[in-house]
Amino acid sequence: MDENMNLRNAEVGKYYKVVKILGQGPVKRRIMDMGITKNVEIYIRKVAPLGDPVQINLRGYELSLRKDDAKNILIEEINK
Repeated sequence: MDENMNLRNAEVGKYYKVVKILGQGPVKRRIMDMGITKNVEIYIRKVAPLGDPVQINLRGYELSLRKDDAKNILIEEINK
């Protein structure tokens, strides 16, 4: 597993599993409230032309995340 792999630098069209959520207090809580928790599967749908935001699919819905939030989500690629 690549320890530096976070949602911010994930490739479009691939599936990932959340390994860890960084951050403290309100930042971590906000990410978890969006449904992003450890071991959840995420599909990278698209990235805006300038890289912000990142659009993902998880738990049956679409979500757009800012780069600042995405960098706090550590992931690993899974094969589907």
